[in-house]
Amino acid sequence: MNHFVQFLKSLFLIELLKGMSLTGRYLFAKKFTLQYPEEKAPISPRFRGLHALRRYPNGEERCIACKLCEAVCPALAITIESDQRDDGTRRTTRYDIDLSKCIFCGYCEESCPVDSIVETHIYEYHGEVRDDLIMTKEKLLAVGDKYEAEIANARAQDAPYR
Repeated sequence: MNHFVQFLKSLFLIELLKGMSLTGRYLFAKKFTLQYPEEKAPISPRFRGLHALRRYPNGEERCIACKLCEAVCPALAITIESDQRDDGTRRTTRYDIDLSKCIFCGYCEESCPVDSIVETHIYEYHGEVRDDLIMTKEKLLAVGDKYEAEIANARAQDAPYR
């Protein structure tokens, strides 16, 4: 009996009619089109985008080279090398994040004791070659310097960076 039902379904093209009815339902529905460069899509408050290294108000970088972010990174995307300065403090000489490996989990941001590394809401970045997706210390500090006012404002309100 089951074979007979399958034969009738294939004879009358039931699957095709189901698909056409689904297409017909959405054919006349109101379309949602976003004119991307001019209009921006709403971003979730939990969104984690491009990384940034922050500085103290006096201009000194916040990172103390504790390497907690490197240790907690599940994708092993962070590489840190440090050196001791003349005043006895430890600072990074190399801080690289490979964005082609990074899974944007936010563990680095949560583990940082001095709030040095943050994930911004910047989603408009790309790389044409793999080296473009390796964020060096200089690139990370440049992003942090550019968006520091917005990041600090969001941190003061204890809200996610927007």
